[in-house]
Amino acid sequence: MNKGIYEDEYSAVRESGAGLIDLSSRGRILATGAEAVMFVNGLITNDMKTLEVNSWMPAVFPNVQGRLLAAVRVIHRTDGFLIDTEAPTHEIVLKLLERFTLAGDFEVADLTGETVTLSLQGRKSAGIIRAIFDERSAGIEHERVMSAQLESGDDATIIRATHTGEDGFDLFINRSEAESLRGSLTQAGAASISEETFETMRIEAGIARYGVDMDESNVVTETNLDDAVSFTKGCYIGQEIIARIKYRGHVAKKLTGLILESEASLESGAKILSADDQEIGRVTSFTFSPRLQRPIALGYVKYDYLAPGTNVRILADDRQIVGEVTELPFVRGSWYEDLKLREWIP
Repeated sequence: MNKGIYEDEYSAVRESGAGLIDLSSRGRILATGAEAVMFVNGLITNDMKTLEVNSWMPAVFPNVQGRLLAAVRVIHRTDGFLIDTEAPTHEIVLKLLERFTLAGDFEVADLTGETVTLSLQGRKSAGIIRAIFDERSAGIEHERVMSAQLESGDDATIIRATHTGEDGFDLFINRSEAESLRGSLTQAGAASISEETFETMRIEAGIARYGVDMDESNVVTETNLDDAVSFTKGCYIGQEIIARIKYRGHVAKKLTGLILESEASLESGAKILSADDQEIGRVTSFTFSPRLQRPIALGYVKYDYLAPGTNVRILADDRQIVGEVTELPFVRGSWYEDLKLREWIP
């Protein structure tokens, strides 16, 4: 990609503007019926019984060993539960849910082909939402869901969500409305963001990606998806393993951040070594951070080496790159400023 274009896209999100990211490759599955809560709740880590209409929560589909099959968002709309999942886990989630459609009042509809997801990220995103919809939509709280009407009369489902560490909104709409809404968003000031720029900001935000930073080999609690797990709900698949790790010990390794002292070309799986040459982990994602002006990486590191500031070395191109462990996220953008402000609101 042209460096100038990349810098413009990055600046649009990280500075005072907003970026438009197409997340339509993600899967969107609608679960409905009187027994939807019972069936889905037995498959996921978070507690759907507490999920009110017009609110949403993160959740994980684990297997019986407590390992991660899919990380999702469960959005409780008036027409049912919209389950939003990453592209690699779309079919997995669909098959897990479809197994129960003959067991009771429970129906599953795959809406992926007929809908799209567009995301606005950046400080200006609320202003753009306000300009296209209304003040009420722009003020939506972080775990709430709002339905807003498009010019065509169709509804858009809006949630406040971040994929970059900046304030943001995800919009779920019918595919027939995508071109018109995309045009309205760009006319209102949103810059189109490429996959390359988005990937850099995702890593800076410390957000794991399925198939890259996590997969079925990972125990759920290794992946920093703590907000997706309820430790007070009833039984679900994999609960015993996940609860045992929390209350009787800790995970053997955990996803963390790594800041490197010099540039290098890293690959997924690059070995992470301790100061005394012990292999303590592996890299999963790598990029150069424009904000930090340093190479950064996500990787799994053994529990005893997770303290921020721990010196490490990473094997790359037959040489060792010096670095250190750091807390995630690497970049705390406007999303965190807004959260801090809300904590102080009486």
